[in-house]
Amino acid sequence: MSPSLLNISDLKEILESLFEEFFNENKALFLVEFSIESFKIDIKIDGDKGVKISDCIALSKHIKNHFESELDEYNLNVSSAGLLSPLKTHRQFLKNFKRKMKVKSKTGTDYIGNLINVGNDDITIEWSSREPKPVGKGKITVVKNKLIAFDQIEKANLIVEFNKL
Repeated sequence: MSPSLLNISDLKEILESLFEEFFNENKALFLVEFSIESFKIDIKIDGDKGVKISDCIALSKHIKNHFESELDEYNLNVSSAGLLSPLKTHRQFLKNFKRKMKVKSKTGTDYIGNLINVGNDDITIEWSSREPKPVGKGKITVVKNKLIAFDQIEKANLIVEFNKL
């Protein structure tokens, strides 16, 4: 197949098939997202136990081995989704169960707390808040949680905390 015969939709279809093959053989890894723009193929992957450079290289080789010269015009970039990248897939939320995160809803509200549940269609975030006592002076700690549907999440990021020594 010559480069001129390989249009974007054909390329996407071929890549999706190659992803399926690769991730069936590498079950601990999964695709987060990919895009094709102006001769650049950008692929982000994640793994249940993280992603090694060798994993990115293996996927890159798997893709290149299925083409002759069709990808010569493209810059192929395979990388890890990264610790600070927004969570995009259900599997990323499962992987980060019980971790602290910031979730921005499509209504613009920010929720910061621990991921305590990952359902098929939603997540639950839990946090503690100091609030005035209902009666008398002082404050009490109140545990709150929020159920957020996946389709209502604008952006979700892990909050990385470092323990002081």
